[in-house]
Amino acid sequence: MDTTGKAISSKDKDGTKDTWDAGRIPDLSGRTAVVTGANSGIGFAAAVELARAGAHVVFAVRDLERGRAAAAKMSGSTEVRRLDLADLASVREFAEGWDGPIDLLINNAGVMLLPEGRTRDGFETQFGTNHLGHFALTNLLLPYVTDRVVTVSSGAHRMGDRRIHFENLNLDGIYAPQRAYSQSKLANLLFTLELQHRLTESGSRVRSLAAHPGWAATNLQSHTANPVTRFLMTMGNKVVAQDDKGGALPTLFAATEDLPGGSFAGPSGLGGMRGEPTLVGRSAAASDVVAARRLWEASEELTGAVFPLAVAAR
Repeated sequence: MDTTGKAISSKDKDGTKDTWDAGRIPDLSGRTAVVTGANSGIGFAAAVELARAGAHVVFAVRDLERGRAAAAKMSGSTEVRRLDLADLASVREFAEGWDGPIDLLINNAGVMLLPEGRTRDGFETQFGTNHLGHFALTNLLLPYVTDRVVTVSSGAHRMGDRRIHFENLNLDGIYAPQRAYSQSKLANLLFTLELQHRLTESGSRVRSLAAHPGWAATNLQSHTANPVTRFLMTMGNKVVAQDDKGGALPTLFAATEDLPGGSFAGPSGLGGMRGEPTLVGRSAAASDVVAARRLWEASEELTGAVFPLAVAAR
């Protein structure tokens, strides 16, 4: 395992480099993985590979019909459950209906560069969906988690204002799609950091990790607010991006490799936009333990979800 940012790989018997791909995933028979947003994009690609490796994969999706259609396209053990991360009542309903161990909780679902809007609970849509929904879901499910939580962030955490607007989390009066998206992705990394701190302090062996897909061609880009941005992203998808299977590799890497808690995985090539997964660095803002603790406390107040006393320590 290399924590310097170099791609983790091994050698074949003939001495050639054996790059990390989905074929390196170990046998996951008897294990359960919950994947939010598993009906499309990198979530679906990750679900396919986890099921192929023997895991029972739970599609946690907003649209049951689309989730069932996606699950029907793949082989392996799957089930589909409704989860709307933009509605805390739906998050609580999902958690209350859960029973049994969760080996892997993969916080994958997200929205990107949307026009200004609000979740059902009144939060700015991108922050509310990408961060607060997953924050509440993780804390509510944590007593069932036995191995790790993987949260999908983005290289966009380095963009925008590079800070959490604690005084104005909804960005009232200063909203811009990129600012909101960057804040939500920075929040994902700060959440991962503080979650690992709390797991360690509680004596749990559960790990919190993060991943980013680089530039992956998914349907997220088609929902951006600005038509010019949408056009540029469409062109980037054709020229720079890797496909959703490639974009899912850092998530799978973080979910199945023996990595330290708090690790951040991403592509190793083309400025972190594509290529073999590896451990990558994060911005100074994403390493700020004081901001991470403050965000956690604010998120508890906003969602009513708190770090549980009964955390699996297996």
